[in-house]
Amino acid sequence: TGQSSAIKHATGACVLHTTASLLATCLPPATHHCHHLTRSQLRAMAVNDTKLADAENPGVMCRGGDSDSDVDFAGRANWLRAAVLGANDGLVSTASLMLGVGAVKHEVRAMVISGFAGLLAGACSMAIGEFVSVCSQRDVEIAQLDRDGKRGGDEERVLPSPVQAAAASALAFSVGALLPLLAAGFIVGYKLRVAVVVAVATLALAAFGVVGAVLGRAPVVRSSARVVVGGLAAMGLTFGLMRLFRASGI
Repeated sequence: TGQSSAIKHATGACVLHTTASLLATCLPPATHHCHHLTRSQLRAMAVNDTKLADAENPGVMCRGGDSDSDVDFAGRANWLRAAVLGANDGLVSTASLMLGVGAVKHEVRAMVISGFAGLLAGACSMAIGEFVSVCSQRDVEIAQLDRDGKRGGDEERVLPSPVQAAAASALAFSVGALLPLLAAGFIVGYKLRVAVVVAVATLALAAFGVVGAVLGRAPVVRSSARVVVGGLAAMGLTFGLMRLFRASGI
């Protein structure tokens, strides 16, 4: 048992390598088809198979496939950040804009038109901002590849695409902005419309917080609470200031 544990630890918990080593060490030579080979020869064959597999797959490390260390969370961080931030921005900014306009004008048409205008302006702003940001990042990384003499290799092919990043940001913003628009577009009563917009925005913010926390392996409750509190603060501040603006008669 101690010898098996030592072999398993030395081979990095790889099933193939551990099995080969156990066969070479623990089983008597007469119990398998290679009965004419000694234990030392079997052990040497297992080591050679390990080296051959590593040489054929230089980019693959032999380790457990189910562990969290095998998942490249840093690699998905950029896309996750763009999607979550875009959806949150679309939801909070559009809902706040609609509530702000609704604090001054109670007509449903005014709230919907202002929300739709906010959707278009915000999606364009997010797309342009993300495009410029990724282009700047790409220029810096290409310049570094030129200095390192690696231009045209695999490193350049994995650089982020500005067009894809811009499209993802605009799409995420639009999805978030559509939620309060759809919630308010079919309700005539002013108070009920405002309440529904706030309720839908709160539930969506909580859902976005949960999704972002689960994908990023962050604390779910704390992440969701932070997103919800921030969104409610923005909507409440906008609505309150616009009510004061209306009360002042300006």
